[in-house]
Amino acid sequence: MKREAHAVWKGTGMDGKGVLTTTSGTLKDTPYSFHTRFENAEGTNPEELIAAAHAGCFDMALSFMLTGAGFPPDELNTKATIVMEKEGVHWTVVEAQLVLRAKVPGITSKLFKARITLDAKLA
Repeated sequence: MKREAHAVWKGTGMDGKGVLTTTSGTLKDTPYSFHTRFENAEGTNPEELIAAAHAGCFDMALSFMLTGAGFPPDELNTKATIVMEKEGVHWTVVEAQLVLRAKVPGITSKLFKARITLDAKLA
């Protein structure tokens, strides 16, 4: 399997503009810029696309797992949030959050509820 996206950027990081296009056509010359990324202007940004991919991948993987365990879900609704912090002049992704609300017939809350965390540090 191979999936592709294409980005074209023109100009400086602060004042330039770009467009994103995917092979599937879902994104076609979709605008992005410093302003869409850091000032909530109209358009998309890389972190929003990462969040969408993370939520979509998580829902599909969980659906396969639940179905394999005998609990096919009616609906999985996941909100993904990418948290960035400014460190000096650079921005860094410091957290990725997933919040799931699910409709899974036949499963108990005790069996379904899980808290998955990752605390990663360099040794």
